[in-house]
Amino acid sequence: MKKPIISIKNLVAKYGEETILDKISMDIFPQEVTVILGGSGCGKTTLIKNILKLYNPYSGSVKIFDEEVTTMDEQEFDDILSKIGMLFQNGALLNSLSIYDNVAIPLEQHTALPKKIIDKMIKVKLDLVNLSHAVNMIPSELSGGMKKRAALARAIALDPDILICDEPSAGLDPLTSANLDELILKLKDLLNMTIVIVTHELASIHRIADRIIFLDNGKLLFSGTLEEAKQTDIVEVRTFFEVGTF
Repeated sequence: MKKPIISIKNLVAKYGEETILDKISMDIFPQEVTVILGGSGCGKTTLIKNILKLYNPYSGSVKIFDEEVTTMDEQEFDDILSKIGMLFQNGALLNSLSIYDNVAIPLEQHTALPKKIIDKMIKVKLDLVNLSHAVNMIPSELSGGMKKRAALARAIALDPDILICDEPSAGLDPLTSANLDELILKLKDLLNMTIVIVTHELASIHRIADRIIFLDNGKLLFSGTLEEAKQTDIVEVRTFFEVGTF
């Protein structure tokens, strides 16, 4: 049995008096693609924010690389965070900067590498996402799919062990979405990454998911492999895989 790279035990998250996550326990295993599913307001975003220590849980444990992060100070967690890449839903590229400068941000902030090395690393990452021609372009000059690939290049700039993707296919046509999925899987194997994805796209889930985490009203409804999810008797999970909506 593989040891989890992220392990969450009895996680409770609250906004004021409202409980958003209610005793969530789950494991994310290395070099797999884990998809987090659930309807609006079920706690998916809150779960990601607790993993990234953007919120501190009300109670419970979050371990990353077998280290308890809930009790870490900011400097300690920065070492963990440098091993995690984040692909935001809208890409979150800085519109006033070139693609080169966008991808350079994590390298300049988290390393002391000389510019010549940073130049080479940016070139490598843009080559990996088939965007070497766009190095001097700005985000407004890119298509939706190209923006996602540029954001992906920035997310993998530091060769992270873990890549977290928030709705990577949002706003993309089916062909562009399929191509992005293929690229994410290629990068996973090339860089030996563990990938956590929040998505509602059923076709995408079938293409990329190894494991499924299904949340419902702040509770963990299902955790298991994609095949187990498709065969489960849990009504909400089965309905999603049959209908494709919540």
